Amino acid sequence: MSKVWFVTGSSKGFGREFVIAALERGDKVAATARNTDTLNDLVEKYGDAVLPLQLDVTDRDKVFAAVKSAHDTFGRLDVVINNAGYGLFGTVEEITEQQLRDQLDTNLFGVFHVTQAVLPILREQGSGHIIQISTIGGIAAFPTLGGYHASKWALEGLTESLAQEVAGFGVKVTLVEPGGFDTDWSSASAVVADAQPQYASLHDAMNSRTAGPQPKPVGFGSAILKVVDAEKAPLRVFFGEQPTQVAPRIYQQRLAEWAEWAPVSREAEGK
Repeated sequence: MSKVWFVTGSSKGFGREFVIAALERGDKVAATARNTDTLNDLVEKYGDAVLPLQLDVTDRDKVFAAVKSAHDTFGRLDVVINNAGYGLFGTVEEITEQQLRDQLDTNLFGVFHVTQAVLPILREQGSGHIIQISTIGGIAAFPTLGGYHASKWALEGLTESLAQEVAGFGVKVTLVEPGGFDTDWSSASAVVADAQPQYASLHDAMNSRTAGPQPKPVGFGSAILKVVDAEKAPLRVFFGEQPTQVAPRIYQQRLAEWAEWAPVSREAEGK
């Protein structure tokens, strides 16, 4: 049976890959974007199978209205992908309070709004799959991305609790954690804080680390179909090879440090 998808941030990047993969195999998609003109080509090609919806995920009322419109149009929701988001670049000292609040509004509260809007529908159905697009930066942290990491680490914790809360209703939950890919996450869509000269060498080092071509997300469509069609969906799954190299090293370092400081851990209990 074909599935009905609700995908935020559908105009480009990962979101567009997800939408096209679903439509190509005959599924139906409620595709949201800030500017629905970016979805016109999809409507022309796939017709009524795609429902374009204008949406800013930071507007809670509009999120609930968009979810209702999708449900009224297609009769159900099977796959919900929270993909809308952007990057905030700058050291913790450089970013402004408003920049951090805006980052959290989109990357965390936007997901929160969509998740709360779809849950009553999925619970009543007794089925559905919520997919949160996180990042390797949801379990790792790098300099000049503290605000972005704050949003994604919070998303990871929120989602892991969510997965346990809704499992009894037949609702699946997955965190997709991509590595670096060639999207406009770090270019056109990004917000960059005003740099301070004290951090010039750090910014230069980070720019050198990220210089060079990034892979395009050409396999995201087939990969996401494997996830949504899995009988037992993963709570976490990496997209790309980079996370498979970074994550083991990070966890080994954490385990080693916790072990080294175990005597202090016991001392905290008076032992």
